[in-house]
Amino acid sequence: MTLLPNPLPDDVDGWVGEHLLHLSCDAEVRRSPRFIGTQVAADAALAGLDLAGYARRRNEVLPIVARGATGLSPYIRHGLLALPQVSRAATSGPSKDRQKFRDELMWQEYARHVYARLGERTRSGLRFEPVVDADRADDPWERSMACMDVSVDELERDGWLVNQTRMWLASQWTVRHGADWREGEDRFFTHLLDGSRAANRLGWQWTIGAGTGKPYGFSRWQVEKRAPELCAGCVHRDDCPVEQWPDERTPPPADDDELLSTDPDPDATAGPIDVYSTGGPDVVWLTAESLGDGDPALTAHADLPVVFVFDETLLRRLELSSKRLVFLADRLAELATSRAVEVHLADPLDVLDGRSIATTFAPVPKARRLRSRLDVVELHPWPWLVRPNAGAIGSFSAWRRSR
Repeated sequence: MTLLPNPLPDDVDGWVGEHLLHLSCDAEVRRSPRFIGTQVAADAALAGLDLAGYARRRNEVLPIVARGATGLSPYIRHGLLALPQVSRAATSGPSKDRQKFRDELMWQEYARHVYARLGERTRSGLRFEPVVDADRADDPWERSMACMDVSVDELERDGWLVNQTRMWLASQWTVRHGADWREGEDRFFTHLLDGSRAANRLGWQWTIGAGTGKPYGFSRWQVEKRAPELCAGCVHRDDCPVEQWPDERTPPPADDDELLSTDPDPDATAGPIDVYSTGGPDVVWLTAESLGDGDPALTAHADLPVVFVFDETLLRRLELSSKRLVFLADRLAELATSRAVEVHLADPLDVLDGRSIATTFAPVPKARRLRSRLDVVELHPWPWLVRPNAGAIGSFSAWRRSR
């Protein structure tokens, strides 16, 4: 078990380089030039939310000034902003823009519901299983194609993509190239600051047809519509590899899964409605799902020390980009300026064993497994936008109807 010194706000990169870099995929620390992982940055992003033109511009890629995407997703993913909080803040712009934005928040909530219920089952096709071309050994994201080069560069540099380029990359990977979508999803997860298995996997599943049976067909037409300057300057402008739509192929159906139709234990999936308490805690355990000032357990116990554990075994397996680790360390450094914080690099069970814990329910399988083996004396509700129920989750429309 390793108790680390707390990161300092003016030396987060150095701290990550000293304590975590050896577990990442990078040779040197690479901070996202676009995002800072602090509550101050999250609050500023939300305060600047302007939804005018969102419905029309959310899928624009280039020029960057034409984009309508909000860039709130890294803060939502790590609980610096909660979905209900963001939904309440969506007051600017015409009603059609506000509604489209709230629809996107509901998609995020849907992804969390699916992952909370199915867990690692989401690594297999939900309703269809795309065929993998095992004979293809080349990289599906051919960097000589300007659309691929710009998209992959932004993914690896900033740790973020607009939804349109996420769909381009996923479709190119599996629909056109026949590569295993799980490997592509892992590459996204390595770099995306908003990378969660919930939203990341669901996005891939819907793009490649595993959720609907209708793959998204990426072609030159989308690039010329959303980023026309790319085609004009591409070396393939006269012989574009994606000139035509990909062949229409419906993937074969996956095995039926009753959990897509009903949840036998929706309360276990959703967590407590009210605070569940069996005693007095001596620490607050924060997870990467809920790091914000508004975390219910954090706000309930302003006098208690906070414990955050970088799971060493997990990080060694994942080999995340260092920019993801910097984002987390930004927040821990900020939090440590206002209250006692313990940061560990270890097995969470070793760190938290024997301690009386207050924590917030996190709708992910790993958190559930850890809670079952720890002395969680106070469990706070997760701030759902819509609380999970036992209804169908096999499609977004079916899920919406069951609300």
